[in-house]
This record gives sequence, C-alpha cells and structure tokens, in this order.
Amino acid sequence: MKALSRFGELAWFKLPTEYNDEFCYHQVAYMGWRYKAPREGVDQFIEDVVKGVPTQLAWVLDRTRRNRILLPDRVLLEAGGLGNPAFADVVHSVNTRDQEFCMASISDLALIVQHLQRVPVP
Repeated sequence: MKALSRFGELAWFKLPTEYNDEFCYHQVAYMGWRYKAPREGVDQFIEDVVKGVPTQLAWVLDRTRRNRILLPDRVLLEAGGLGNPAFADVVHSVNTRDQEFCMASISDLALIVQHLQRVPVP
C-alpha cells in the first residue's frame, strides 16, 4: 500500500494474505488498487516498472475495470479475464493445485513492491 501511495492517494487497496491458515496452503499473490484521482501515465509507469523487474512469472496490470489489478498473467488467461464469474474458481484451483506457482508469485510480488518503493516518482 505504501509503495503505491507514492504515486497518488489510494481510494481502495487489496492484498490477499499469502497463506490460508484455515486450509493450510499458500495463495496466489496479487494486488488491487484504485486511486482517488488517477494521474495520467501512472498506470503505464507502474506497468513499465513491473516489466523491468526480474520475476519468475509473467505479470500483467489489468486495467479493464475501475480497479487496477496486478497479477500473474497465467491466472488472468486461465480465467478469461477478471469479469468472468469463474475468476475466483481459477484462483482457488491454482491455490490448491500449484503451490510452486503460488510461492513464485509471492516472491515476485515482494520484489515488485520493493522496486515500486525505490523508483523515482514521475
């Protein structure tokens, strides 16, 4: 939240927990947000920063809805988009069937956030 707040005041933010204590598994990491007054170019700037981070997985910034969601592109592709009612089912499936992918997403997101905290604000 702190990293994204550098680029504008947040109206909404979501970062799911990395580990589901109830079901004892790691979860796919992703981050969602919306700025109160979005500044032109910030989405592209964040996208460019993410592309420059040496991640294990490919990441995408979904801008198709009001909120911005940064997530591994595999999840978005398998779900057929955020608007698909099956999106939550795809996330659950990955969570329960591919812990290696979940761990890679957690590691990647931490690295992405570190980079977002260090880049100069445009």
